[in-house]
Amino acid sequence: MSKISKPVYGGQAVMEGVMFGGKHTCVTAIRRKDHSIDFFHSPRKSNKVLTVLKKFPFLRGIAAIIEASANGSRHLNFSSERFDLDPDEDYRLQEKKESKLTLILGIATIGVISFLFGKVLFTLLPVFLAALTRPVFSSDLSQILVEGLFKLLLLLGYIFAISQTPLIKRVFQYHGAEHKVINAYEADKELTIENVQSMSRLHYRCGSSFILFTVVVGMFVYLLVPTDPLWVRVVNRLALIPVVLGISFEVLQFTNKLRDVPVLRYLGYPGLWLQLLTTKEPTNEQVEVAIASFNELLHAEKQYKDSADEDKVV
Repeated sequence: MSKISKPVYGGQAVMEGVMFGGKHTCVTAIRRKDHSIDFFHSPRKSNKVLTVLKKFPFLRGIAAIIEASANGSRHLNFSSERFDLDPDEDYRLQEKKESKLTLILGIATIGVISFLFGKVLFTLLPVFLAALTRPVFSSDLSQILVEGLFKLLLLLGYIFAISQTPLIKRVFQYHGAEHKVINAYEADKELTIENVQSMSRLHYRCGSSFILFTVVVGMFVYLLVPTDPLWVRVVNRLALIPVVLGISFEVLQFTNKLRDVPVLRYLGYPGLWLQLLTTKEPTNEQVEVAIASFNELLHAEKQYKDSADEDKVV
């Protein structure tokens, strides 16, 4: 199969496992406490509004983020509930009572809200920090540059800090395993542990690259609006979040298309450098889980396609 005809798959790391998403379904594989591999399937449910938004550049990024946040939260919930339990203790999951917030909003909605809250926090905090430097850096341009610097430092500091915890370090290892599997698949390599381990743990389409692009794109977008007074600056930053996200998504897609073009491929390097923090080299056991997840996804996608073809014949 040529690279052009290959479907595009994405994924994310979860607790002790990896989730991969296809056109019709998503699959997570996790390593259980007894060292067995457990799977979770969830069909991709089409939302009419998001489906329409995906057809338009700059809006499709917003739709993709909302869908990924909602869907990813379900798989994160599955992994976090089970990774530290023996399979014969699964009955304990049935005894847990969901919180009232979960019952009202649902896990998917909470995932979207959590993403938005984090985005607002990392958008506004640099604004207030930069405003403190106004006596020294008084021009609009200098304020935007200082704000961008604070945002970058907060981002790098936060990632570095959480990466020092054993739990997050393992998540970042699974993140590396996810990238290695995708890179091996796109390179037409057989998905064996040896082949996958030989691949890079970095990938141009990674969400880590997207986060970095929001910092850079934001600085250019903010040049179009005033930085003073402070309340206007805060309102502008909040109002422009969808704009920054939409443009950053297009930049991410653009750099991915250029990754095989000499010289232009370097446009995506800053995002790859950030992945040196958000990914770690995985163990063979972690790669085995990632391969199992991806193979299970391919099997599920094929079953869906075969079922759809049978329906057409009938």
